[in-house]
Amino acid sequence: MKPRNKRALAIVAAVAALGGATMLVLNAFNSNLVFFFSPTQVLANEAPRERSFRIGGLVQEGSLQREAQGLTIRFVVTDLAKTVPVTYTGLLPDLFKEGKGVVAQGRLDADGVFRAEQVLAKHDENYMPPEAAAALKKAKP
Repeated sequence: MKPRNKRALAIVAAVAALGGATMLVLNAFNSNLVFFFSPTQVLANEAPRERSFRIGGLVQEGSLQREAQGLTIRFVVTDLAKTVPVTYTGLLPDLFKEGKGVVAQGRLDADGVFRAEQVLAKHDENYMPPEAAAALKKAKP
């Protein structure tokens, strides 16, 4: 094999390896990408049914229910226009309260209940996740 052919073959192999590595990185990034939706968007069927996503807004006043036995909690997330019921099993953040901002990550069931795998609460009086603040501002009448 001539040196020119060896060089061309090496370049083709390097480009193919780089393309394969890029494809693997992009595939991993896409599978770990989690989008944020407001309750209004979820009820308008803009949220994916087949994969995990985040829902955010305020915990509706009077909606928090704890099971007597176990760690299952039920509450309602609202953007002041629409509401979505949420069920979560686990320990809630210390700052989780009714009327405060919340972001939950999980999946929407066929019955319309959001099954949260993770719940995040705001960390001080002035902070709300930017996505949740924008959704609340957009949903206000």
